[in-house]
Amino acid sequence: MTSPLVKDHAYRSPQALIGGVLLLVIIGWLGIDALSRGHGRTPWLALAAMILIVPLVVAFTLRPVVFAGQDRLRVRNPFRLVTIPWGEVAGLRSGFSNEIVTKDGAKYQLWAIPVSLRGRKKAARRQAKAASDARRGRTGAEGGGFGARGGLGGFATGTGFGGLRPPEEADGPVRAETDKVMDDLREMLENRGEAESAQGAITVRWAYEVAAPAIAGAVLLAILLATG
Repeated sequence: MTSPLVKDHAYRSPQALIGGVLLLVIIGWLGIDALSRGHGRTPWLALAAMILIVPLVVAFTLRPVVFAGQDRLRVRNPFRLVTIPWGEVAGLRSGFSNEIVTKDGAKYQLWAIPVSLRGRKKAARRQAKAASDARRGRTGAEGGGFGARGGLGGFATGTGFGGLRPPEEADGPVRAETDKVMDDLREMLENRGEAESAQGAITVRWAYEVAAPAIAGAVLLAILLATG
């Protein structure tokens, strides 16, 4: 019996999507205004700039996505689509960027899962607050305080002193959202890395549909500027 087909999980940045849509709206508004109301070379310059800028905005905001399937990862970056079987993944590394490290030593950045230093700081503050609340609950229990007696303390039931569990026991450590995604990918790697169906070769395909219009726009803009 064949195993059921598992649908790929898609990971992408909501902030990048929102920013990309807003940028495209602004570019379209300004570009159409220049095309319709401009004089002389202005419409041509606006057209060339739009042909150059729009593909780049799409490439860096709307295009990046990581598809994590049962047998492989598909990493769609601004100018490349990389397909990596789980068996070829040596590890997933998080530093100033999130990366896949393959067994042959190659590294592929995950543009769709950017590292959020702000998110990490926010998670650290939440973790510290939860730990502080847990310590206060334990102190109240040991001292026979109001919270420990259950009438007015409002503490949740559970293990530990004063009905409070430490945050790492209750819901796990508080982590930034992108770090949670990397944890999910590491778990999938651990579960599927040795599977027979998850072996194979790494393939890389360049996104000519993005690069070609941008190059054409850059060439047209350079010609217009040079001949002006």
